[in-house]
Amino acid sequence: MSAGKYRKEHNCLNCGSHVETHYCSNCGQPNLELKESFWGFISHSIAHYFHFDNKFFQTLSPLLTKPGQVTLDYLAGKRARYINPVSMYIFVSIVYFLVAYSPEHARKKEKEHVSIEQSEKRKAALDSVGKVFSNVGLAAKAPGIVKETTKRINEDLDREDFKNMSFQEQKIVLADLKKINKAKNSDSLSKVITRFSKIHDDRNDSTYASYLIRQKSLPITERDNWFDRLVKKRSITIGEKSEVIQETLEHNRPKQYFLLMPLLALFIMWNFRKNHIYYLDHLIFTIHGMTAYFIVSILTKPFIKYIFGENTVVSTIIETALVVWICWYMFNALKVFYQRKKVIGKMFMIFILYAIALALTEMIMLNLIYYVAT
Repeated sequence: MSAGKYRKEHNCLNCGSHVETHYCSNCGQPNLELKESFWGFISHSIAHYFHFDNKFFQTLSPLLTKPGQVTLDYLAGKRARYINPVSMYIFVSIVYFLVAYSPEHARKKEKEHVSIEQSEKRKAALDSVGKVFSNVGLAAKAPGIVKETTKRINEDLDREDFKNMSFQEQKIVLADLKKINKAKNSDSLSKVITRFSKIHDDRNDSTYASYLIRQKSLPITERDNWFDRLVKKRSITIGEKSEVIQETLEHNRPKQYFLLMPLLALFIMWNFRKNHIYYLDHLIFTIHGMTAYFIVSILTKPFIKYIFGENTVVSTIIETALVVWICWYMFNALKVFYQRKKVIGKMFMIFILYAIALALTEMIMLNLIYYVAT
């Protein structure tokens, strides 16, 4: 692996011990000359890189195709060919975070941008429809039909534009329309106000302030009590800051998985306590399993999030296949590592305990993020 010129002296420059061959028997440092050429430095660095790269792929193949075998080899002392379990887990989890993580606020802005573009396209289409009516002479022959059609299209456009507004913007628009209608007393404008008011009422509780205003307008007997108001405030605040909360939650997901690994190893040890092996061995087995999960997720997540899109048929098939793979991997890993034939019951017990731990930690994280965000 080392590239460079070896020293003639037999003293180790790192620890001072006597060096018999090219490597120090005490600290393992190669006995190389300090001064090296530019190309020597580059080749030395590349050699280290490809040594890591080679060990990574030597670990990757059996880790995915032979569940439990890498852990058995590692604990048996066959470690030269494999990367350290923790080092590989950290590297893979960082890659997983970069691939799987996408900020919600960025996606929201993208959706808003798309909505604006669609609105502009619809308006351009309406102008084109008007020109077509004029060109074919339909505007002169049947002005009532053309006027009604244009009116309907305009109403749909206005409704979509109003829906895309924020709660406060809707409130201002409605107040202005009511002032105009009070002066003109127009039936058509009254209908518009009714339609817009319905949309606005659907979002009436989108802020806690608007919720309190609505509560004050109700009779005392129909108002919520202090506990209901507290619950409502929490749910509304979470709704208002859902993008920030979800983004922070996803940002901390790798940390959550990392902190839960010792607990998962404890669940596995409890289910296989008759094997009488050390907790550290269970932990290494767990680290290898989580690393394999992250690697497969790195391969599948981009297809779900960026190619096929979430909540599509193809994405559902991929997610189902991932669940099947997890069950297959866990079953074979437990069977190989613990030398047991009947592991299905224990496997599902581990899944249930881990799911409970995951839900509890998620709830704790959600509450912590909520109080920090508010």
